[in-house]
Amino acid sequence: MSTVTHTSGQKRPDVAPPGRPTGRRAEAAGGGIGGRIFNGFSHLFLAVWAIMVIYPLLWVVMSALKTDSEVIREPLSLFPKSLQWDNFARAWTAGIDSFFLDTLLVLVFSVTLTMLLGSMAAYALARYEFRGNRLIYWMFLSGLTLPVYLAAVPLFKGVYNMNVVFPLLGPNKHLTLILVYVAWSLSFTVFFMHSFFRTLPNSIAEAAMVDGASHTRAFFSVMLPMAKPGLISIGIFNVLGQWNQWYLPTLLMQPVAGEPKNQVIAQGLIELSVNQGYKSDWSGLFAGVTMAMLPVLIVYVVFQRQVQSGLTAGVGK
Repeated sequence: MSTVTHTSGQKRPDVAPPGRPTGRRAEAAGGGIGGRIFNGFSHLFLAVWAIMVIYPLLWVVMSALKTDSEVIREPLSLFPKSLQWDNFARAWTAGIDSFFLDTLLVLVFSVTLTMLLGSMAAYALARYEFRGNRLIYWMFLSGLTLPVYLAAVPLFKGVYNMNVVFPLLGPNKHLTLILVYVAWSLSFTVFFMHSFFRTLPNSIAEAAMVDGASHTRAFFSVMLPMAKPGLISIGIFNVLGQWNQWYLPTLLMQPVAGEPKNQVIAQGLIELSVNQGYKSDWSGLFAGVTMAMLPVLIVYVVFQRQVQSGLTAGVGK
């Protein structure tokens, strides 16, 4: 350790100024060489990941503003020679408008029912002890382990046979797709909200019931508003999953003779590309894909803070 000599002739250790660590303390405070290397690699990885995510999205949007010749001759270029805004109008009139309406009609009811039924089931399983509680909970969780492809044949036959008994159900029916979406999304919704409801304090619900509130009133007026971050998070996941779903609509929304064709956005875009045959309207297809992905991007950008708070609320509590 270095020393300094004072006028009195005595030596004492060199004391570093306060707030400025030296030696091993400095390495620990700054993370050391290993910490700086790790931070550098992590920032580099995040930068590469951001480019891998942003570039394809930007490429799709800019390709929607090109001509067909530019899309074919310069597919990887980002900047068109001139912005072709009429591509969006052409894609909209080619059938995207009806695909949007059908998709919104299905999602409004399916997401609402999924959130309502899933939150009610999760609250009952998280807050009340009764015989069969864990069995019901694990039955919901077992739905996460079953790929939807394994249920394709019985689901297809059940939908076609259901039309004989219930005319509102069957192939090419919005109600059929809504109920299937609810059943498909309910397992993850119950799993997510069950963990979230367990983090909420019991004292508030007990105080509401002491004041005369019923179990239903305590749930809708007290506990459900407290679970708003979790509801927003799982709601975004359900919207994204159901908006991008292609397999179930293709399986269930089969055209029926004498009825108008009902198709969701993912299903309709593929049919547009197939029906064009050798006269492919590439710029129009890119415009349709852009219009299909913009709503979910806007929803996520608007509610990203709520999604993050909902995902971390359980850890914070």
